[in-house]
Amino acid sequence: MFARTLLFNVVFYLNFAVQALAFAPFLLLPERYGTWVTKFWTASSLFWHRLITGIGEEVTGLENIPEGGCIIAAKHQSTWETMRLVYMLDKPAYILKRELMWIPLLGWYLKKYGHIPVDRGSRSKALASIAVHGKDRARRGYQIIIFPEGTRRPPLAEPSYRYGVVHLYKELGVPVVPVALNAGLYWPRRSFAHVRGTVRMQVLPPIEPGLPSAVFQERLTTAIEEASNRLIAEAFERDPATRPIAASEQAKERHAEA
Repeated sequence: MFARTLLFNVVFYLNFAVQALAFAPFLLLPERYGTWVTKFWTASSLFWHRLITGIGEEVTGLENIPEGGCIIAAKHQSTWETMRLVYMLDKPAYILKRELMWIPLLGWYLKKYGHIPVDRGSRSKALASIAVHGKDRARRGYQIIIFPEGTRRPPLAEPSYRYGVVHLYKELGVPVVPVALNAGLYWPRRSFAHVRGTVRMQVLPPIEPGLPSAVFQERLTTAIEEASNRLIAEAFERDPATRPIAASEQAKERHAEA
């Protein structure tokens, strides 16, 4: 798997570079003429990932995604879900750190196709900004993707949900769709080699707007954590090699915090 992972990384970055250059003319056209570009890139990246590493994928609950604008609140454990969410949604718009917009080619595509940059240095300005841009995207029928914990977390880590998703829920008045997964067992965030098996993602029933903030946060956290932990426990049974990965990721997290 080390050799397979190395080969995939080479193909992954080469695939991005070739497509980013080849599709650059679409950056000069109206957005509607090039929305398929990012989907094509993510689809091809996921294809090479399955082919080279032998890691499968299974996504359930897609029927729970409502039509029109909504918020997708997903567990974040690896790079896999950042691509899979783009591929499976009609009009995805990530809330992401502003610095990504400064990367040549990548930043141009992120800006062109509706993604929302956030300046993490100022909490109040960041919250105001995502509310303004989020309302605009929701009105235009985008599915706004947010990772409620703000960054990748190891499997089975203590949940650390931030206020941003609650703020969006209050301001936008649209359904929030929780998404659970176990991708961190197969594409670890701080380990080079991937682990053979099947990544699983579950799209859960939406939480309708209008709940008090505390009630919403409790429902969201419970839904995502319980479903993710269940997917992880099932992976431990099917793919025993994922157990040491989970333990290793948690140890690295404790070391980083210390």
